[in-house]
Amino acid sequence: FGSTRRGFEDHFYLDATKLAGKLAKRGFAVITGGSSGIMEASNKGAYEVGGHSIGLNIRLDENQGDNSYLTETLAFDHFFARKTMLTFASEVYVFFPGGFGTLDEFFEIVTLIQTKKIKKIPVVVYGREYWEPLIAFFKQKLYDEHKAIDREDMEIFKLVDSVDEAYDYIVQNVKC
Repeated sequence: FGSTRRGFEDHFYLDATKLAGKLAKRGFAVITGGSSGIMEASNKGAYEVGGHSIGLNIRLDENQGDNSYLTETLAFDHFFARKTMLTFASEVYVFFPGGFGTLDEFFEIVTLIQTKKIKKIPVVVYGREYWEPLIAFFKQKLYDEHKAIDREDMEIFKLVDSVDEAYDYIVQNVKC
């Protein structure tokens, strides 16, 4: 998961490409929203090493097209149907920086795991500079101040800051 826009630092695009390539070499299928930005980077990484590179895109008025690194694609009319497919097809969730859509997907996955509506599988959040302010809000406001979440809820996801750290965490916690 991650932004369709290239407004974030280029290293996130490059890191998403590298991580997806390493995971595809290990046998993981890489499934994204199938469009541009971080999604394209991830599909590119898998595609370039001969891996499965799948895009589950959404039909939008702005004509959000498929990126050119897909081996399979499927388009949806509604976000909820697309998110359901992205959610239930995964063995691990990796979240790079993004906008409202990425955050919506992150919060839905975390909530589904928290409420035990889906099995607990690894959730990786990539990029300290992007995620740490939000995680600090979780700790200070949601946990410490308001008791709106439990301490264990902070362990639903793992914050990483490098391709190797993400890859090592994933292969240690997911069987592929």
